[in-house]
Amino acid sequence: MTSHDIQLLVTALVSVLCLVALIVSRLRVHPLLALLIVSVGAGLFTGMPLDKLVAAISGGAGKTLGAVGLVVALGAMLGKVLADSGVTDSLASAILDRASRRALPWAMAGVAFIVGIPMFFEVGLIVLLPLIFGVARKLEAEQQGSGSAYVYVGVPVIAALAAMHGMVPPHPGPLTAIATLKTSVGATMIYGFIAALPAIVLAGPVYGSFIAKRLTVRPDDALIAQYAPDTTADATAATEAAHSAPAAHRQPPGLALGVLAALAPALLMLMHALGEMLLPKGSALLHFTAFVGNPIIAMLLGVVFAVLALRPGQPEAVRKALSDSIKPIANVLLIIAGGGAFQQVLTDARVGDAIVHLSQQLPVSPLLLGWLISMLLSVSTGSATVGIVGAAGLLAPLAASGTAVNQPLLALSIGCGSLFFNYANHAGFWLVKESFGMSLGEATKTISVVQSIVALVGLGMVLLMNLLPPLG
Repeated sequence: MTSHDIQLLVTALVSVLCLVALIVSRLRVHPLLALLIVSVGAGLFTGMPLDKLVAAISGGAGKTLGAVGLVVALGAMLGKVLADSGVTDSLASAILDRASRRALPWAMAGVAFIVGIPMFFEVGLIVLLPLIFGVARKLEAEQQGSGSAYVYVGVPVIAALAAMHGMVPPHPGPLTAIATLKTSVGATMIYGFIAALPAIVLAGPVYGSFIAKRLTVRPDDALIAQYAPDTTADATAATEAAHSAPAAHRQPPGLALGVLAALAPALLMLMHALGEMLLPKGSALLHFTAFVGNPIIAMLLGVVFAVLALRPGQPEAVRKALSDSIKPIANVLLIIAGGGAFQQVLTDARVGDAIVHLSQQLPVSPLLLGWLISMLLSVSTGSATVGIVGAAGLLAPLAASGTAVNQPLLALSIGCGSLFFNYANHAGFWLVKESFGMSLGEATKTISVVQSIVALVGLGMVLLMNLLPPLG
């Protein structure tokens, strides 16, 4: 550890504290402005050249919008089509009819577990927001239980998506660790599924039932109306519209078709994941599955399919609905961009190197060391990918040296560490916070704690499975 490393670590810590202070103090600074102000301050205090600081802010914001923003926008469009066509309401009713209130979190976690296999955390959340809002709104209307129905239904989804994102290939984090450590995809996937199940249970239905009673979270009315329109309140208007509409357009689409439209992006991404595992590298079919399975392309094809299958013959109404769907998420997109700028500044300032130097002085087992390095890098830089790449790169020589370490479990441990305490410098934190209309404290009690539980349970499962004979 050098004095420069200490300066970087202190700057990262102070930056996060200043960010929180700007947002929650009497100043009540808008999160986008707070993120940009802190990004500039962190860059200046770490000695970044001014031109590189500006490039980091613009590049980080642009990269995050390119990777996440388009997917969020397309997800909002898909959610609007599903809601306006009655699919969301039908699916929410089907789940409520078949599950008691106590069983609802388990049902939502199961849906998110399946959807989360091929989908990034942010993508999966956007795809499932209409279902979350639809089920929660019906719970509100039925006045079942106390606290926040949106937290009660949403936390299990967040837990399942987070666990799959950090533990199970074909997500980029686990795949990156597998490639760097040169270990087995199949063994890591099996270990990942085994570790994910108890993590999802404890962080999802169990913790969600506990924390929902203590919060009054409710999303913005515009977002609720977009993703889960109040069909009961609008019954009169809907009846009048039905009389004036062509007969072929009066009935909502079948539930099976609606579910297919909702899951189309997930199926395309799953096809890509299976292609990577089963098809030879360089094959034309693999290139095709990689194209249609890209999150942006998959979401685009999903929106087009939903428009054609669920809303045929209404082009003007569809165009207006899609335009309206973007307005409520504009604030979310800008804040996500600000989070990307903050993340990039910390990364370019080499905060990650300081974390690695600190971790080298910790005499612990490789599995625990991998978790710690990944956790520290992820928390400090705001990027789970940075955590995984840094930890895997540092421990790759150890894994290749013949040291007695279960390499698939090491890859899984690194992935689990990257999930710990997702906070204000993570884009996913802001997506959850703004989508559900949470304060910083409420977001911390939900997504930050949920992902920390997932990370800790995952580590416990890694250490437990390490006592058993290795797979393969």
